Amino acid sequence: MSETRSRQVVIAGAGIAGLTAALAFAERGHPVTVFEQARQLEAAGAGIQLSPNATRILGQLGVLERLLPHAVRPEAVVLKDAAALRELARVPLGRAAESRWGAPYLAAHRADVQAALTAQVAERPDVELVTGARVTGVATGPQDIAVTAEADGRTIEARGQLLVGADGVWSSVREKLAGKEPSFGKSRFSGELAWRATVAAESAAGEAFAAIGAADCVTTFLHPGFHLVAYPVSQGSAVNLAAFTRGERIAEGWSGHADPAILSGAMRGTAPALARLVALAGPWTAFPIHTVEQQRWTMPDGIALIGDAAHAMTPFAAQGAAMGIEDAAMLAGLIADFPADLRQGLATWEKLRRPRIEKVIRRGALNRLAWHARGPVAVARNLVLATRPADKLAADLDWLYGWEQRKAVRR
Repeated sequence: MSETRSRQVVIAGAGIAGLTAALAFAERGHPVTVFEQARQLEAAGAGIQLSPNATRILGQLGVLERLLPHAVRPEAVVLKDAAALRELARVPLGRAAESRWGAPYLAAHRADVQAALTAQVAERPDVELVTGARVTGVATGPQDIAVTAEADGRTIEARGQLLVGADGVWSSVREKLAGKEPSFGKSRFSGELAWRATVAAESAAGEAFAAIGAADCVTTFLHPGFHLVAYPVSQGSAVNLAAFTRGERIAEGWSGHADPAILSGAMRGTAPALARLVALAGPWTAFPIHTVEQQRWTMPDGIALIGDAAHAMTPFAAQGAAMGIEDAAMLAGLIADFPADLRQGLATWEKLRRPRIEKVIRRGALNRLAWHARGPVAVARNLVLATRPADKLAADLDWLYGWEQRKAVRR
């Protein structure tokens, strides 16, 4: 096998995790082929929050400077009671975030993040992006891995030392591996629905949000039946809204039909101004939230799952994309650290990533519990938030936002 082929990396999926992986491996001298099932790269969902642990990596890969002109740097995360609209807590971001964690906290439209990554990839002659290509086969051999894909009715093949499955919660790579090795996880419906809408800042809905939220902050309204997160995107010209409720399973895909009465029913007892915002922002699109069981992520002969393909999580810590970005950068780094021992590089990566991912998942579960608290538990939550200074709330996030790959590897 030639030296070029021996370093070739094949990536399934050209979402945030997959394109980050392509750039991270290319930076370390690996030729990369990316297979993407969609014919055109389109971002699922709308808004996305990128905390400093993610933007730090995007900065290292040259993506951040492309994204910054289109993103918003929120001044704070603000928690409000959905019934009284009273502010419960404020975590400072903006310049305070950059000073504390060494990188900006951004709110952006997913399409802008995707565009920045795609533009950076396009400048790399060592990265080939093949769209409209669905992975149909994975075969491991003594010297390399063969990945076949169907594109425009023809079969194409790429060979290399490593296959990275970055193809999301319904990963075809994971499905194929699970058929051979049952220790790979499966996706499951979490019992939660995400309701999403994006409104123009100057629309009636945008003005309704401005009346109860802050145009330069991430605002989360807390209620026992649901919570709503709102923040500016697209240079502040639009507001992304995401509400979360319990719900029945709907279509196996990014979005589907769900009865709007689920959302309106969950909002009983909220402030009229918040109910007005939700009414004006419609129609809402419902997204079923699926997670992936915490099981195996790698195979020693050269396969790794990253991002949602490995460990799709609920969005209550706002870390799904960030964990995919971290996965990608750390995987490329560790494969480079063990150039003659791919098995060791993969094993070390999974060993280091697993505790981090598990801690983030626990944080998300704790957030959901706190945000949907009722009765005495809600009173206790409000008391704790009221008595905890803003700098202490920020310090609680040092482990998350202050993460750096080099420090993680040294541990």
